[in-house]
Amino acid sequence: MSDSTGTDVEPSGYADLLADLKLRVRQTQLRAARAANTEVMRLYWSIGRDILDRQEVRGWGSRVVERLAADLKREFPEQRGWSRANLLYMRRAAKAWPTESEFVQQAVGRLPWGHVTVLLDRLKTRDDRDWYAARAVDEGWSRSVLLHHIAVGTRAAVGAAPANFADTLDPVDSDLARELVKDPYVFEHLGLVPTRRERDVEQALIDRLQETLMELGRGMALIGRQYHLRIGDGGEFVIDLLLFHVEQLRYVVVELKVGDFSPAHLGQLGAHVAAVDDLVRRPEIHRPTVGILLCTGRDESAVKYALASTSAPVAVADYQGLPADARAALPSAGELQAVVDAQLHGPPRTTTASARRSATE
Repeated sequence: MSDSTGTDVEPSGYADLLADLKLRVRQTQLRAARAANTEVMRLYWSIGRDILDRQEVRGWGSRVVERLAADLKREFPEQRGWSRANLLYMRRAAKAWPTESEFVQQAVGRLPWGHVTVLLDRLKTRDDRDWYAARAVDEGWSRSVLLHHIAVGTRAAVGAAPANFADTLDPVDSDLARELVKDPYVFEHLGLVPTRRERDVEQALIDRLQETLMELGRGMALIGRQYHLRIGDGGEFVIDLLLFHVEQLRYVVVELKVGDFSPAHLGQLGAHVAAVDDLVRRPEIHRPTVGILLCTGRDESAVKYALASTSAPVAVADYQGLPADARAALPSAGELQAVVDAQLHGPPRTTTASARRSATE
């Protein structure tokens, strides 16, 4: 419609309609992408199952995979994924998840195929593969992030930090709080910190806040760094990091210490937790505040006795930069760029090795 001058006039409610249509289009695109990925996973698993069955039941040899790869490439030249290496991944997937429902209807079936190949290559047990698959789906891990978590052993670390939650919180809340902590925390970017002063380490954590929060756990939001909390007549506490967990609705106090654990550290942390619980938390809305003490070494007996002596719900965990062996296990920047280029421009046509890598993406 237009006004008397012939200028188009946006009708009432048009902006709302446009915003709604955009949202619906994006939601439909997302559902379509998910459905397409599920069908690809179903196809790949079924191909792997057929190969496995014929080799195990009919005695077909390994050369059949090579022949299938060549014939499928010839029949579908415009499609990627028909390399011998990728067909062997399909076979391995069918062996790791023996029925279609175990594969397609579980978390692993909602991952991109490149993630599945990582699970097959880097993990030995079905239980571990399912655990990392579920976390990757829930938290939206990219393939490089999945590799990182496998390399640093995230599954073993979750809930492993010594804590007194069972003694200071009710059973349900104790279990929830334990899900927030792990041991050790591995901050990859700390490997670049030139000195070991607490202020330098803390600054590195803040400078790379996204990576820091990702390592601290899903759902963590930063409330403040060097957070000043006024107490009494002119006094104050200064908290290294004050976080809020948006799913559990609780404040998390993080204290950072360069060096070995000392019971005095836990006393300071306990006081900070109690102050936040009393002065910041809203009891009718928020769960009890918990504290995490990060240090670079500890004596287990000292930690045990110190935890028993405080009434504040706290945990003690080590932290470190990414170890050299774990760093070597992660893909290089060049490899990640090659994956991006392949997705945007099609498979590279330079070397046989690069072709093999792109075929499994």
